[in-house]
Amino acid sequence: MAVNLQIPAESDVFPVAGVEIGISSAGIKKANHPDLTVFRLAPDSAVAAVFTTNRFRAAPVLISENHLSTDTETRALVINTGNANAATGEPGLQAARLTCNELGTLLKLRPSQVLPFSTGVILEPLPVDKLVKSLPDAVKNLRADSWFAAAHSIMTTDTQPKIHSTRIKLGDTQTTITGISKGAGMIKPNMATMLGFLATDAGVAPKLLKEMTRSIADLSFNRITVDGDTSTNDSFVIMATGKNGVHIDSVASPHYPVLYEALANAARDLAQKIVRDAEGATKFITVQVEEATSSAEALKVAYAVAQSPLVKTAFFASDPNLGRILCAIGYSGVADLDTTKLRLWLGDVLVSEHGGRNPDYQEAQGQAVMQEAEIVVRIALGRGDKSETVYTCDFSHEYVSINADYHS
Repeated sequence: MAVNLQIPAESDVFPVAGVEIGISSAGIKKANHPDLTVFRLAPDSAVAAVFTTNRFRAAPVLISENHLSTDTETRALVINTGNANAATGEPGLQAARLTCNELGTLLKLRPSQVLPFSTGVILEPLPVDKLVKSLPDAVKNLRADSWFAAAHSIMTTDTQPKIHSTRIKLGDTQTTITGISKGAGMIKPNMATMLGFLATDAGVAPKLLKEMTRSIADLSFNRITVDGDTSTNDSFVIMATGKNGVHIDSVASPHYPVLYEALANAARDLAQKIVRDAEGATKFITVQVEEATSSAEALKVAYAVAQSPLVKTAFFASDPNLGRILCAIGYSGVADLDTTKLRLWLGDVLVSEHGGRNPDYQEAQGQAVMQEAEIVVRIALGRGDKSETVYTCDFSHEYVSINADYHS
């Protein structure tokens, strides 16, 4: 059950000039289920990506990293669901290379101009024959207006598609930004287990786009957690086709801050939608940490709270056992934390100060906040002026059920 996840109408999802998407059913996990997606990009498009830090990075992650580092012009993406092609050794790498070779042949591109992506079960061989056999259908179906269908085709345990689409003005030029993401479990940066694809028809210099992508990832997909598990396949891609005639070469461009903020907002929305549709989630929780000595310290505390199973199960039960939050803050790793300076709010309710319970706090106040679908946990450390925000959800019985059955 997704928590207040807003899905735009298909008519409100805008095509991005220079991007075509084709979808087909390869039967990788289920028969007659859309599970293969191809992006074709216009010549001279810029593409940048960030990937998982998991040491068991999947074969498509390794190949995509290699292709981005050795070829200056990415022209196509290929995404399969149902199989992660991770922890598959040399055969997995060969399967990813074959996929790029075959799609390159169909689109008259070099294999290194193709980036592969996979999501699904780990430690299982990719049925690459099925994938390759379905590539011609995906290419035949290439269209500019297939973003909505693509958001569905990349889903795994997601219950809802994640889509963001908007139009902004860069000077007098209309600019489109559209993106999709998937992910529901095994979510924790860097990066969270997810795939995210964001495109704009504005032009951005490749080096600048790379810097923007890393920075935007840190503000969005690297600020979410569902269960503290970092996946093998996480990938976030930004594509800039330049088809609207605007070209941004440096941060000094007057268009840069406008485009950056719009892309960051899109990525943040897509990231939050992953948490809202997290496996078994019933509540969307924002953890705000302020008055820290550094951003790293604030994040350390925020993640300790956001990933605590005891905290998350208390939220599911609407149980104001808020000592669990203080406990998580205490073991977060801030060795010289002065707990007498710390303050904790649940929503607008001050729960704890001066090292203990706020004498005016009543448990009924906490319980009322805990029953809401969207909850803010605010923590002031009393140490500095840095702040950070992390987004998470509760743990429910359904989370266990989904993951107990996932392989089958």
